Amino acid sequence: KHPPSTLPKIPSIMTVSRKRTSASASASSSATNTTNHTRKRAKPSTRHQKDEIQQSKSPAEFFAENQSIAGFDNPGKSLYTTLRELIENSLDACESVDVLPDIHVVIEEMSEGQFNRMRGVPDRGRGNGGGGRAVGEEREEMEYDYGGNDQENNENMENKNDGEPKSNAAKRQSSSNAANAKRNHKKDAYFLLTVRDNGCGMAHDAIPDLLGRVLSGSKYGVRQTRGKFGLGAKMALIWSKKSTGVPIRIKTSHVSADANKRKKKRKSDSDDDDDDEEEEDDVGKNNEIVGGRKVGKIVSTCVLDIDIYKNQPRVIQHTQEPNTEQWIGTEIQVLVAGNWTTYKSRVVQYLRQLAIITPYARLEMTYSNRSDEKKGMNFKFERRSEQMPPAAREVKHHPSSVNNLLVQQLLERTNAKTLVKFLTNDLSGITPASARRLIERLGNSFEPDMDPADLDDKLVTRFVQVLRSADDLFKSPDGGCLSPLGEYNLNLGIQKVVEPDIIATARDKPGAYDGHPFIVEAAVSLGGKDAKEGITVVRFANRIPLLFEGGADVATRVANGKIKWSSYKIDHKRDKIGVFVSIVSTKVPFKGTGKEYIGDDIIEIQQSVKRALQNCCQQLRAHLTKKNALRDVKERKSRLLKYIPDVSRSVFGILEAMQKRKSEEAESGPRYSSPRKRIAGAGAGVGSSRQQHLKPTESEVFSVLERVSNGDLTEDTIKEHLVEAVEENVNAGIGFDENEE
Repeated sequence: KHPPSTLPKIPSIMTVSRKRTSASASASSSATNTTNHTRKRAKPSTRHQKDEIQQSKSPAEFFAENQSIAGFDNPGKSLYTTLRELIENSLDACESVDVLPDIHVVIEEMSEGQFNRMRGVPDRGRGNGGGGRAVGEEREEMEYDYGGNDQENNENMENKNDGEPKSNAAKRQSSSNAANAKRNHKKDAYFLLTVRDNGCGMAHDAIPDLLGRVLSGSKYGVRQTRGKFGLGAKMALIWSKKSTGVPIRIKTSHVSADANKRKKKRKSDSDDDDDDEEEEDDVGKNNEIVGGRKVGKIVSTCVLDIDIYKNQPRVIQHTQEPNTEQWIGTEIQVLVAGNWTTYKSRVVQYLRQLAIITPYARLEMTYSNRSDEKKGMNFKFERRSEQMPPAAREVKHHPSSVNNLLVQQLLERTNAKTLVKFLTNDLSGITPASARRLIERLGNSFEPDMDPADLDDKLVTRFVQVLRSADDLFKSPDGGCLSPLGEYNLNLGIQKVVEPDIIATARDKPGAYDGHPFIVEAAVSLGGKDAKEGITVVRFANRIPLLFEGGADVATRVANGKIKWSSYKIDHKRDKIGVFVSIVSTKVPFKGTGKEYIGDDIIEIQQSVKRALQNCCQQLRAHLTKKNALRDVKERKSRLLKYIPDVSRSVFGILEAMQKRKSEEAESGPRYSSPRKRIAGAGAGVGSSRQQHLKPTESEVFSVLERVSNGDLTEDTIKEHLVEAVEENVNAGIGFDENEE
């Protein structure tokens, strides 16, 4: 082996003529390979020498790349999720200030060309020579075409075709429109979404952080909420940025929830003039009272973008103006790509189910298509109830729900100086007496008066183990912090949307799993508008409709496999059964990242759902039993009344024959009866008392025949008496047990 400096020079392969033969090329290659043995082993390439670079991503960047986690799987699902998140934010804003929600949704669909004209995006020109219009011209057409001036565009098309007959021009235009419609149907369209509410609004300075910073929000903590992760509207902004590049536009007038609460408290305490003056002084510079409600004096307008790499809001416009309309609430406008054709039914289904679970809200949705006005539609669900559920309360962590990381966080944040104070103040359900007994179980390393900061990792592990196993020392989680809809509102919501024939509602007692309380409310309905045969399950979690992956949900599995419908006089295959299950909890145990269904592996929730549904079915069985009895009575009455004319005619004929025979016997003497009748007469004293009671006496027979001969007893009178007897006996039979004859 030679040192690198003394290696023999090897002629370059590039010096060989390109026209050499394949034989010479193979020979040269062999020579080169032979010479390479004398070389030192080549070093690895620089690309392989590089170590893997560790990178970190912001939360906004992560969710932008993994948007399916937040429900943005495809353009159609993204459109649905955007609407859902904005509507639920509006509901939260209204409920936070105890105001009946009034939410208006506008969906405006536009094609790619209409979107480009609105944005000022230049069209694709013909060939290399251009042919496309300038951006300024496009913006002018944007203003011209934004209102949907399709009629003028059609007139311009006709003017271009003046040289040919109008019929040919019309045919060419219709065929072109059909081809464009077919081509555009395969593409994803663009949608301008506007959601307006009458909630609390947003403070002017807080708007950028509220909507432009991922994983930031006010819903963290142990409390029942519709959302937890601080994604919602931020993901709508990210999807808008990815699909259209257009920022969102916010218009809001703000009033704090505390201001409204103070207003209501003062109004309930006193109605004196002095209090009114004091209250008016407390309104402040930015609020005034209109219609019994505090209204902001300013309206904030914000055009907002997001820097996903820094997870920071990027404010494009942020202005204030006087609130001349005395309006309070929020209006969010976002432009996104989507697919209305595939998810139209889901959007309508979501609004219908949302109207069920929020009967105290007024919901309205307007959809329009700039390309075809005939496709427009409007849905409106009026408010059915004035009673809103009580607001959910935030509570402390329950001992059975803690873990090592959570306890370490609580220890760092606590103000308690002793371990007993920490247990009683920072955790729920623990009294001072139970805290001391718990410390005794912890062992000699723990003292009631020790500083919580002295707990190291090993002691924290022991602390958590004893907490999670000492269920006998503290109370179960209290369901009083939850905010269920209520049976009254649930009944009203189902009646408003489904319009069933029969409905039963029930609420099971509060339960708990892993230290988190939950409440299950259920309803079972029969019949209804647009109802289908079989079992239709409608699911809600924290008063949110769940539309996807219903087959694996606990409500579906209990309704289809745990309830014996036949024992409640319900045919689960032919009857139109609606099953409604609402679960509220401080932590809903969703399965998967999409938060679309609740698994049946948590036995406590499964049993609670089963008990609630069985309670509803028992109510229906009592109602159906009475209903079936009434139906049987009506059918029996109908059958009896059907034969009364024939029976009256036959009875009257028999009486006439008997009266005629009596008259003949009176004139010619008594006739001798047949041997069979004589035997029967001889045994008249033998028989049951009922037979003796039913057999008429001679005087009764004579009286009836006299009435027949005098004309007092006719076929019509017999018919009237039979009808009265049927009515009396049938009505008396309603109270009989169904097993009695």
